Amino acid sequence: MPINIVRFEHGDRTQWGVIRGTRVTPVPGTYVTTGELIRHTSLVELAAHDGDTLSLSDIKLLSPVTQNQQFICQGANYRQHMIESGMDPDVKTYNMIFAKAPSCIVPANSDVVKPRVVRFLDYEIELGLVMRKAIHGAVKVTDDDLHEYVAGAVIVNDFSARDIQIPQMQFYKGKSFRTFGPVGPWLTLLNIDDIAALKNLQLKLTVNGEIRQKDSTANLVYGPAETLTELSGVHDFEAGDLLATGTPAGCALSVPSPAKQRVAALLPEKKKWDMFMKVQSARRQYLNPGDVVEASIRTADGRVDLGVQCNRIVAEV
Repeated sequence: MPINIVRFEHGDRTQWGVIRGTRVTPVPGTYVTTGELIRHTSLVELAAHDGDTLSLSDIKLLSPVTQNQQFICQGANYRQHMIESGMDPDVKTYNMIFAKAPSCIVPANSDVVKPRVVRFLDYEIELGLVMRKAIHGAVKVTDDDLHEYVAGAVIVNDFSARDIQIPQMQFYKGKSFRTFGPVGPWLTLLNIDDIAALKNLQLKLTVNGEIRQKDSTANLVYGPAETLTELSGVHDFEAGDLLATGTPAGCALSVPSPAKQRVAALLPEKKKWDMFMKVQSARRQYLNPGDVVEASIRTADGRVDLGVQCNRIVAEV
């Protein structure tokens, strides 16, 4: 069975614990980073922990991925999201990869701060995978041995400032403002029998109760095994690093058709981006202070349940 692990503050201590219902069983030992916890514990050991428990209401949940870990992301990785972005998933032959600053990682239910310089704040629910071990060279990862590389899964919301990301061509900058990376509420550790569930997780995101995104990881274009195979030829991973696997259709961002994109490419730079800003300003889906974004990921039968994130959008003070 999957095990849900939380990182939390209680009194003056930061600890890890196994969550069961509304109670948390603290894990003995001090693990400063996610990688340390994963390297020095096992599913069997964690499942066996019992004894005194704490109520969820008496602790403060932190992100189960610590800020010293890499935060790597895939873009346009669901079929319908590709289509709404003007791409053909059947002919796209590359995996779109970028990074977010680890400093944007915050606990699952944190307020998300909309910076004063940002007009178009967008949401992106994503399945996050947490690495089990280091990768320091090219490897061939398959579905059969994926469990050797992936320790577990978390909910990630890749909040994005579209007026920074798109006109400035700054994925890193537009997606890395502080608080733009809620992770958790917990890390669901998976054993060899659970790992196949990664292909059948249901993702749902609502804004003020209205469903905006709903899809299944069955519709990922590039799955975890082939993505890790590709990335292993580029750079190193460490245990505890985070890979966000892309978001489904339904974001606030409005992408023009391929034909309109070709026309826009011929326009002077200022006019092109003035048109972009005009189109986006008509989109009611963008987030504003006071909006509440809720995200959940689970299997249909509830065997694997990554929990629920709830983020309130607040203005920068």
